[in-house]
Amino acid sequence: MHNRPTDQPGGPLAALSRKLSAAAGNDAFGGTLLLLAAIAALVLANTPLSGWYEAVRDFRVGPSALHLDLTIGTWAADGLLAVFFFVVGLELKEEFVTGRLRDPRQAAVPVAAAAGGVLAPALIFIGFNLHTGGSALNGWAIPTATDIAFAVAVLAVVAKNLPSALRIFLLTLAVVDDLIAITIIAIAYTAGVQLGWLLAAIVPLALFAFLTYRGVRSWWILVPLGILTWYCVHSAGVHATVAGVLLGFAVPVRPTPRARVAHGTDADGAIRYEGLAGHFASRWGVFSTLFAVPVFAFFSAGVETGGLSGLGETFADPIVLGIVCGLVLGKPIGILGTTFLLTRLPFFRLEKSLKWIDMLGMSMVAGIGFTVALLVGELAYPGMEHLAGEVKIGILSGSLVAAVLGGILLSIRSGMAGNQRERLDV
Repeated sequence: MHNRPTDQPGGPLAALSRKLSAAAGNDAFGGTLLLLAAIAALVLANTPLSGWYEAVRDFRVGPSALHLDLTIGTWAADGLLAVFFFVVGLELKEEFVTGRLRDPRQAAVPVAAAAGGVLAPALIFIGFNLHTGGSALNGWAIPTATDIAFAVAVLAVVAKNLPSALRIFLLTLAVVDDLIAITIIAIAYTAGVQLGWLLAAIVPLALFAFLTYRGVRSWWILVPLGILTWYCVHSAGVHATVAGVLLGFAVPVRPTPRARVAHGTDADGAIRYEGLAGHFASRWGVFSTLFAVPVFAFFSAGVETGGLSGLGETFADPIVLGIVCGLVLGKPIGILGTTFLLTRLPFFRLEKSLKWIDMLGMSMVAGIGFTVALLVGELAYPGMEHLAGEVKIGILSGSLVAAVLGGILLSIRSGMAGNQRERLDV
């Protein structure tokens, strides 16, 4: 989400860092990398190499004395994805303090749209599985999350001639969507909380917050505190990615004389400064986009489809239908319906450059649920291998349909807008 300029001085390592930061900040590149990781996982899971893929994914590593002898796949979901949520926490705090969510009136419409985009898919999933029985209803939150990387990447590729306000609306919606998803994970998918461990997490978290507010940026101090916070939250029985969000919220946003980083110069030569939240988001966003999230996708998206007959049986499952329809239909219904109702009230209006047809395409693209949806799927049906595979197929299929439908509509609209602009220029 961040596309900050970087300071120019430095040698080859600084130049490499700038290139990596630019790549990580490119919406289309991040989405493409995520897509390639998912495709690689699907290919490996459905070829003779599936045995090797499963062996690597299920290989256990870590100290058993600390109850951290986890599989590689679990480390990707609980460990690497915590870095992703740390960056999400940083960006959420920036939005609340200095960004689009600072002004309640400006943020009201996309925030309400995000809530509608969570509620409608959940209700559709529940409608499909109300009488399924067993633990089927545990997956009600699977189709509620929008994948920022994929959704914004599609918008960047197919909607180049559409108003920039459309991207801002989607980003705001996705940010709030993430916040809701984090809350759902913390409340609905956390059982048997160990209060002692949760209280113990306050100590390293508070020390982390204190040091960052004092301007400390040394990784060899902050990273161990972050890992200790993660371990305490993990041991408490709360999903460890929540620790990433808490750590992100602990970092100051506004630059102060103590907590600030030089960030280029103004036209008159004066040094510009940014807060540590923006600085950390830029630095850790590179690791999250280029490594953490693609690795998670690689170990989470691999599912054996079972051929055409297997897919036919899978799509007859109410859980899969609930996920697909929740993403493809629920997201646009919830987002558009809430936006329409809210804008009927005084003081709430869409940005003038936005057309309802553009909002329809954007709301379809918001039906791309991947990273958080896969995580929620794993939390909803733990230890149920067959069901977990069907859930993945539902998420991938629903996301693909949402991306294609929304992409086609936005592409047509972008082409029309481009042609109209050319005629005006002539």
